[in-house]
Amino acid sequence: MATTGLNRKQLVTTSQQRVFNLRQISTILFYRRFFILGVSSVVMTATSLLAVITKPMYQSSMQIMVSGNMDQELLSSHLQKNVKSELVRPHFTSVEYTNQMRIMMSSKLIQKTVNLLGFHYPNLTIEDIRGKIGTGKMGFLQIVPSEKISDFNQVFVVSFKDPNPVKTKRVLQALRKVYEDYNLEQRNQRVNQGLLFVQNRLPKLQQEAVAGEQKLELFRRKHSLIDPFLQSKILLQSLADIQKQRQTIRTQIADIQSRYNSLEESLASSNQDAKLAASLSRSSSYQALVDEIRKTEISLAEERLRYTEDSPVVVRLRQKCQVQMALLQQELKVQDINANTTNEKLSDFETKLTNELIQLGKISDGLVLNENNLAKSEQLIRSQLNTYPGLIAEYNRLLSDVKLQRKTLGQLLQLQQSLGMKIAQGGFDWQILEEPDLGIYIGNKKWLLIIGGFLIGPILGVSFTLIWDMFNKAILSPLDLQKLTNLRLLGSVPQLGKPSFKTRLNKIVRYKQQNSNPPISGPKTKLSSHETLDMIYQNLQIFKNSLPFKSLMLTSALPGEGKTTLALGLGASAAQMHQRVLVIDANLRAPSLHKILAISNDWGLSLLLLDDIKTQFQNYIQPIHPSIDVLTAGPTPDDVVNLLTSGRMKELIESFEKIYDLVLIDASSVLDNVDARIIASVCNGIVIVGRIGQLTPQKLIQATEVLSQLNLIGIVANEVNNSPKVTKTSKRYEKVKSAD
Repeated sequence: MATTGLNRKQLVTTSQQRVFNLRQISTILFYRRFFILGVSSVVMTATSLLAVITKPMYQSSMQIMVSGNMDQELLSSHLQKNVKSELVRPHFTSVEYTNQMRIMMSSKLIQKTVNLLGFHYPNLTIEDIRGKIGTGKMGFLQIVPSEKISDFNQVFVVSFKDPNPVKTKRVLQALRKVYEDYNLEQRNQRVNQGLLFVQNRLPKLQQEAVAGEQKLELFRRKHSLIDPFLQSKILLQSLADIQKQRQTIRTQIADIQSRYNSLEESLASSNQDAKLAASLSRSSSYQALVDEIRKTEISLAEERLRYTEDSPVVVRLRQKCQVQMALLQQELKVQDINANTTNEKLSDFETKLTNELIQLGKISDGLVLNENNLAKSEQLIRSQLNTYPGLIAEYNRLLSDVKLQRKTLGQLLQLQQSLGMKIAQGGFDWQILEEPDLGIYIGNKKWLLIIGGFLIGPILGVSFTLIWDMFNKAILSPLDLQKLTNLRLLGSVPQLGKPSFKTRLNKIVRYKQQNSNPPISGPKTKLSSHETLDMIYQNLQIFKNSLPFKSLMLTSALPGEGKTTLALGLGASAAQMHQRVLVIDANLRAPSLHKILAISNDWGLSLLLLDDIKTQFQNYIQPIHPSIDVLTAGPTPDDVVNLLTSGRMKELIESFEKIYDLVLIDASSVLDNVDARIIASVCNGIVIVGRIGQLTPQKLIQATEVLSQLNLIGIVANEVNNSPKVTKTSKRYEKVKSAD
């Protein structure tokens, strides 16, 4: 086997970073122009169809004024506290009115609207009115702020769009009814919630007030008191009066005692003092009556402190005292009679003195009795006053509790009344300023959709293309193949494979079916020309002059890069140059040459490798042209690697080189299996086929590294778009060919 002496530069094994520049972008866009055109066509077609099927739209609207009464009161309170209005006002305007607008668009209110419209539109849903939140689907209901009357009044314009003008009006009328009901419901709810505390607190305070009054009443009944403080003042006044009376009585007693002593001294000088004293001392009944009268007067004084003058006890004691005084008067009369009989001989002076002494004694006894009664009364009053501090403290506590509870109850009732009025007037009030009317025509925006499609389509196509290429990392230029591998670029095959190669191969197949044998240079059998393939073959011929070779293996990094079609094309170009060509399908695992040529694959290379070397290989070869023979892959063997490494393959290649001018071997891809590596070792030259737009730099570098130590000649770029470079090169080649 010949070895190439081409001094190739070292392979580029580091992955290049894809940095977009203007030249790369233009290359990408040119290569993906059909994709961009397809995306643009789809978008423009979709928008055009959408414009055609779009129905005319009608719109109805109404105006709602939202007034924030509670906000005004809160703002006034803040201003009274010297808070700057420009800092407070935004909180009470934009934020609150935005919340009100959200309430208008809430699912709860929209659902009530849908329920009201159920008779006319049974299939109507919330999404049909408002749109579906979170999916980007916009509804036909819009609420936008219109004008600001003041800081506390905002006007909103509520509009609804629909192809049916009557439906627009009905939807807004239902919304108006829902908004009015919601406004009334919120007002009642604010009142109920605001008065809930008062209503819950009021019964408890009433019960506490009644319980306090009952305790105060029980206290008064228990102690027989109305007002202990007032009663204590009365007792203190009574005590002062008693003390004053006792002082007066003591003075009177002292005066009477002085008079009594002086009278006794006067009587002492008289001879009849003893008789009178004896007479008085002998009247035991008189002394007993005096003692009884004293006891009765003491009891009467005690009972008068406890009861009134109309009390039966006081009346009975007073009558008893009168009876005893009458008995005492009778006793005095009896004593007087006895004294008259016994003292007839006394003088008038002594009698007078005696009577005065008796009267003074009576008066003195009465004063002493009265003074004793007053002393007992004073003692009783003092004992009662000792209990009054505790009674007054308890009474004041009970009375203060009752007063506090009554005051709190009164304040709560007043708060209930005032709070109800404030809450009813506060919050937000919704008022309908403009009623909804029949929807007016607003157009269907067909031209806007069409123009938008023509503008957005190319933009989306370009965007998708750039994003696709950013993640695809595919090679889009033949120059990139050469830069990445540092190999000779033998040529670039444009993307003309389907129509062009079919034309050329159909002629080959037709020749095979007709089994004719005209000269290849004749006008009827002349194969169709393909400049790029001819250029590749000429480049191979130039390279062959320096390093002669007759067997050439075509491989690729990945399957599906067009090496089979390229092998047939090169064979046709060589046949056009009067070269005898053999095309071998060495892809034993996935053969495709027989499918393209529509020939039998019952026998081929796999069977030839199994046969003895003396077997005539012409029996396995199928001619498709006088200058082109084909050796198909044949049935797939069980062990491809063992078959290729047996040495038979090398012998066959050497035999083919003796008969044919050029042996083209279509091998499998390098990175899929080792078949191509084994075949490459028995060939004179190796050419890598890289499909533009599919092959990645990483795969290309890996394949080049595998074949770098073998007879690697160059690389061919397949399915290159008809860029200006390719067109110019083809024209130059035609000129050179015509000159020749």
